[in-house]
Order: sequence, then C-alpha cells, then structure tokens
Amino acid sequence: MPTATAKVNGKVIASADHYETVEGNIYFPLSSVDQSILSSSNTHTTCPWKGKSSYYNLTVDGNTLKDAAWYYPAPKEKASHIKDHVAFYGSKVAVSVA
Repeated sequence: MPTATAKVNGKVIASADHYETVEGNIYFPLSSVDQSILSSSNTHTTCPWKGKSSYYNLTVDGNTLKDAAWYYPAPKEKASHIKDHVAFYGSKVAVSVA
C-alpha cells in the first residue's frame, strides 16, 4: 500500500502505510498523527451510517485550524474499520498518497 501523508504548510503532521479510505477521505490511524498538534473541539456531526463524529483543532507553527480533523469515537458497525482513525479537511490540510 502506498504511503498517505498529511501536511500543513509543508510540515508533515501524519504519515501512514496503512490507512482507510472512506467516501474519498483518507483516515489515518491516530497513532500516525502528531499528537502535539491536536486539541479537542466542541463540534460534533452525525453521519447516518458512520455515527457521531467528533472534531479536533490543529495547531501548527502557532496557527490554529479550527475543526480541521474529525474522527468517530464509537462508529457504527459498518464503519468499525475507522475506529481510532482521523481524517483531515482537504481545504485546510494537504493529504496525498504516493
């Protein structure tokens, strides 16, 4: 499997050889993400088939990107493969696979 990488302003914030792709989004294992940049957000949304999502703000080089990442703490059965994974908004984070 190719490596997936997430960058903010050229700085790598996540890199993984094993990841999940759902609805065009790359879900990185939480362990592959730089934990020092994550802070919890109060934002939550609900997907009919994945369940309730929670969000992270990302702080990189002193700049905070609000709600730039999301995850499903307790995904529904059909989305269980993305438990403990994080996805990033492409408008805020450059995600590539190579």
